[in-house]
Amino acid sequence: MARTVWDSSVGKKTVMAVSGLIMLLYLVVHMIGNLKIFFGAGEFNHYAHWLRTIGEPFMHYEWTLWLIRVVLVVAVVAHAVSAYQLSRRDIRARPSKYVHRKPKVTYATRTMRWGGIILGLFIVWHILDLTTGTVHSGGFQPGHPYQNVVDTFSTWYGDVIYIVAMLALGLHVRHGFWSAAQTLGAGSRTRDRALKTVANVLALLLTAGFIAVPVGVMTGVVS
Repeated sequence: MARTVWDSSVGKKTVMAVSGLIMLLYLVVHMIGNLKIFFGAGEFNHYAHWLRTIGEPFMHYEWTLWLIRVVLVVAVVAHAVSAYQLSRRDIRARPSKYVHRKPKVTYATRTMRWGGIILGLFIVWHILDLTTGTVHSGGFQPGHPYQNVVDTFSTWYGDVIYIVAMLALGLHVRHGFWSAAQTLGAGSRTRDRALKTVANVLALLLTAGFIAVPVGVMTGVVS
């Protein structure tokens, strides 16, 4: 039964919608946490430590954080695989005979496709930069997230990579939220305008909230 649902286009779109909403919820919480950096190093570092102690003593140190990471990895992989397979299925379904020009690709389709690729590459870079410290500029300091963030956004390339990725994220959320609502049956003629408004507001808030951090470092508000 599960395999039959997964093999259908509707099933893949549903997986994309649900996984997308899981990631969206995480992004909202993550953005709010990131903004704690404006309250100083002590507040931000305390928040980062708290993430590792959620659920104690029932959960061991970092267990809850690792559980969240596993759920996110599953959501990202499911989202990406579904998107790729739907794209390949769409290409195979296009008639090839007697076609003299390429089919029109909408702005939304291009945005979602390239935005997804940009975000996928950014996630890898972001982990290597601020989680493992592999590509971190300067000396990575485990247990000192405030200073690590300041170090990253004190470089021009760190700012460019992050801001471009967050702009791509905003566009992805703007189109993806409305699309997910349609897939899950929440859309209707009377609700479409409200859903598009919510999508626009979410995209704007997430983009502005995430970009506020590198801007804060560049302007000296965070130092």
